[in-house]
Amino acid sequence: MLKIRRFSAPRAVALFLSMLALQATMPARAAEPILVRTAMQSGSLVKYAPDDAASPGLCLEMLRAVERIDPGLRFVGLELRAPLRRIERLLEQGEIDAFFCLLKSPERARQWRYLPVPLYRIRQMAVQRMSDSTELRSMADLVAAGAKKPVLVAQGTLLAETLQRANVAFGFAPSEREALQMLQLGRTDVVYGQDLNLLRNIRAADLGDRVRLSATVFQEDIQYATVSKQMSPDLALRLTQALQQLERDGSLRTIAEKYK
Repeated sequence: MLKIRRFSAPRAVALFLSMLALQATMPARAAEPILVRTAMQSGSLVKYAPDDAASPGLCLEMLRAVERIDPGLRFVGLELRAPLRRIERLLEQGEIDAFFCLLKSPERARQWRYLPVPLYRIRQMAVQRMSDSTELRSMADLVAAGAKKPVLVAQGTLLAETLQRANVAFGFAPSEREALQMLQLGRTDVVYGQDLNLLRNIRAADLGDRVRLSATVFQEDIQYATVSKQMSPDLALRLTQALQQLERDGSLRTIAEKYK
């Protein structure tokens, strides 16, 4: 016959409290991180250069800073390195959740969402051969240069719209690196791009004594983090809050200064 052991009320309470105390001393099971799908842009060393341990890319460093601020978020998919046009399609179709970093335009804003925290500022500038004495002081000068040989700009960049609006004749190169190579070969007289990208590629190719950056800043823009329209508002807010904290403590500025 099964004997049922009975405890007095005080003893039962004491046993219950001891079980609670034991449970409190056990290590809590860590919550599973939220996975945020993303990708790396190929051909843009200033944004993503994972093979460079010292300077792995401005956008990659900002992405990792978000993970440090909010350990409950983890970015996955960084093994995918793709041209900007493909990344834009993936973002529009919801096949990736977020991407660092993109310039803003009305057309782009219809395809995905921009988080409101500015990541860093870029300047639109031109590169010429050192032997070219022509001074590019305005868009009118770019129009004149393009009439001789099309100005080259990296494929997929929003900067082409600036040239198009100003009626500058231009052509595309796969990246700033290839555009600078074509400048050296005389296939163009001007390469138009973002200052940080241009400077990084000039240094990487050791072209400092052969090409020069124009003194004129033709336009300034801000890079932002973007998320697909399929992302939940709660997750978008969480990413925004992490970026806001990085902006407040100066981390975003520190990272951007490193790449100037």
